[in-house]
Amino acid sequence: MPTAFNASAFLKTVPASPGVYRMYDADAVVIYVGKAKDLKKRLSSYFRKNLPNVKTQALVSHIAQIDVTLTHSETDALILENDYIKRYMPKYNVLLRDDKSYPFILLSDHRHPRLAYHRGPKREKGQYFGPYPNGGAVRESLHLMQKLFPIRQCTDLYYKSRSRPCLQYQIGRCSAPCVGKISDADYQQQVRLAAMFLRGKDQQVIAALVDKMTRAADDMEYEQAAAFRDQIQALRRVAEQNEVTSDTEDMDVIGVDYASGLACFHLLFIRDGKIFGSRSYYPKIPAQTELDEVLRAFMLQFYLNTTAQRSLPKEILISHEFDELPALQAAISQALDKKVSIKTRVRGQRAQFLRLAVTNAVNAVSSHLSHKNTVEQRFVALEEVLELSQPISRMECFDISHTMGESTVASCVVFNREGPDKAEYRRFNISGITPGDDYAAMAQAISRRFDKVTNEAKIPDILFIDGGLGQLRMAQNIVDEKFVTLDKAPILIGVAKGESRKPGLETLIYGETEASFALEDDSEALHLIQHIRDESHRFAITGHRNRRQKTRNTSTLESIPGVGPKRRRALLQFMGGLQQVKNASVAELAKVPGISIEMAQTIHDALRG
Repeated sequence: MPTAFNASAFLKTVPASPGVYRMYDADAVVIYVGKAKDLKKRLSSYFRKNLPNVKTQALVSHIAQIDVTLTHSETDALILENDYIKRYMPKYNVLLRDDKSYPFILLSDHRHPRLAYHRGPKREKGQYFGPYPNGGAVRESLHLMQKLFPIRQCTDLYYKSRSRPCLQYQIGRCSAPCVGKISDADYQQQVRLAAMFLRGKDQQVIAALVDKMTRAADDMEYEQAAAFRDQIQALRRVAEQNEVTSDTEDMDVIGVDYASGLACFHLLFIRDGKIFGSRSYYPKIPAQTELDEVLRAFMLQFYLNTTAQRSLPKEILISHEFDELPALQAAISQALDKKVSIKTRVRGQRAQFLRLAVTNAVNAVSSHLSHKNTVEQRFVALEEVLELSQPISRMECFDISHTMGESTVASCVVFNREGPDKAEYRRFNISGITPGDDYAAMAQAISRRFDKVTNEAKIPDILFIDGGLGQLRMAQNIVDEKFVTLDKAPILIGVAKGESRKPGLETLIYGETEASFALEDDSEALHLIQHIRDESHRFAITGHRNRRQKTRNTSTLESIPGVGPKRRRALLQFMGGLQQVKNASVAELAKVPGISIEMAQTIHDALRG
């Protein structure tokens, strides 16, 4: 049994200096990271007799060791604390799980520049517009740009290989600079207008096009004038849709709402006075955490996450004020070597943006809590239907997807009391069975899922099988075999599709007795079963499509041991194509440079099964 942590002896060694502390449990796992201007004062507060906070009580009860690191200032301590949180991901800290970089639109530096989606380091030369809140926003913007400006979006490799215009030119989405359908001067003019539009200068773009349309009409170039007229009309429609504009500079606006242990940070990205987009974040928060700690942790982790390579504006607005705001501002400015101003009290257009962000945060929290309550009600309804004495904490559902036996994939999705637990989802690539044998595929998937079951927390209370009695019996046999020595085993329920596969007509089959029953189509328990079944089906078919596409895009030569890129290239060039390689004899294959008799035999046998 580990010895209790000696707090009084430890506190005698702690200096009254700024720094960072790490708390470890008995397994030497970091469970909390904190910073303080005065380490001795802060750490002493954890070991008072009457701790008011439930979270602090739980944290202190697990402390086995504490390490401290001294820093020169509170700003340095904030930066080091953030680094430690990202490294250790302690369970008692507020955690923001977001390591993706923001996407941009790239206008390349090229004779005929292209508009492209970009994420990651800005190595390629050109102009970058953004950041956008997510990839979908970028693709939507690129789709819009194709309608407004006939600028190419194809890759340079595709562009160089063209000898005649592609389909994008035929439908008016590209001016075909690759084959000289537009002069360099006219193309560059469209590029300049597109760049102005992406910077939010809609009216300047429209004014420039009106001038061009007038001149074309005066020169009696009526077709060209009509093309400019259509472009102006399209731009005006877009400008009318984007009503939220201002004359402010770049800034991030953060609206905060915190209720029932759930926090939402809704960010508005303001660039050149326009809302580029918005995004909501829901950091993982330990119970009984104060709002000030949540705010500080979010701001640090969001803006000091160097892997995300965010484009940081000079001004950040946040809806709540807290004590450590000046220190936080100094830490962000120092870490990023850029002057940043964080404001909470603003007027005019800035105040309108801030109210908009707060409204979105409040609505998001309300929606999430409502969803959690709905899921909880459905779980309770299912417990009543199945007459369970213990509450359901985990459910899993299996489904099989394939196309005529090709690229079979099984899915396993997991639900807890809050809904889908996507971090626990799994897919199984099925092999070694007769193509199209769903029973064998289900048996293999469940066998692999429960092959090494030791952690009881990972054992589902209910295991749903998307299929009829045959699949259920196969699954029941595997479960009986795997759980023969364990006290806990999941309840199996088959979900058989109804007549014409219509939702609401499903038949449920109870595993042990194989008794079938149905629920009313408005039953909350049935809605929960349909939800997990549909999610399992979606996850399986997505995996199957990806695997099938990968298989069809892969040469059969790639699966032969010893045949690398050079040998594949030599075989295809020498023989004239894959079909000729398949039809060749061992002697013919051996004539290919770099292919020995033994390798020729291996290739011959592999291509013939």
